[in-house]
Amino acid sequence: MNNENDLRTGYEALEEKLGYVFRDKNLIKLALTHSSYANEHNIECNERLEFLGDAVLELAMSRKLYDTIDLDEGVLTKMRAKAVCESALDLYASKIELSSYLYLGKGEEATGGRTRPAIIADSTEAVLGAIYLDGGFEAAREIVKKFFEPYFYDVLKNKDYKSMLQEKLQSEKRSIRYEIVRDEGPANNKTFEAVVYMDEILMGRGIGKTKKEAQQQAAKDALEKEAKI
Repeated sequence: MNNENDLRTGYEALEEKLGYVFRDKNLIKLALTHSSYANEHNIECNERLEFLGDAVLELAMSRKLYDTIDLDEGVLTKMRAKAVCESALDLYASKIELSSYLYLGKGEEATGGRTRPAIIADSTEAVLGAIYLDGGFEAAREIVKKFFEPYFYDVLKNKDYKSMLQEKLQSEKRSIRYEIVRDEGPANNKTFEAVVYMDEILMGRGIGKTKKEAQQQAAKDALEKEAKI
């Protein structure tokens, strides 16, 4: 989407999918504008809206947890962190095909930016920030309830192996370190291999389509090996 007609078509299609029509069309265009596109066209990018949307999402999810789960603050905090993490946002965004509406620079487009979880997650927050500015918190919360909350418990079931390994090793006063030891394939379809060390002992290996996924798999491998000892 690299011209004004594409921009208009993109945001109008997204408005229809969301069931929300922006009064200020500049906000939705800005929310979908990645820095790579902004740099090529000398316009503002969505990073400030992302900052705002991050807070909006945390508050909306905090309210969901407060209303539905009667557990203490520490548990709720961990649950909220899982519900708003990058992989969770990537999942939510996939339900509305958000990546197809993003305005990316030519270089970012060519190297697979439209499939990068970090870009998708940041843009999801930017859209929420834009809705908050345009229609207030309740409008943004309705979007969260409609498109995010149906997958809330699926997200909570996903295990964060890196956090699990970190907590285990910290309790044993051990250090932990990850390294990416291999990456193969074209820029838009890479495969990464990660290793994780406890102190200087190799504990696990993992392979993934992103560095984070490879690190998660390495942590999982380490935990499984520990369980067998």
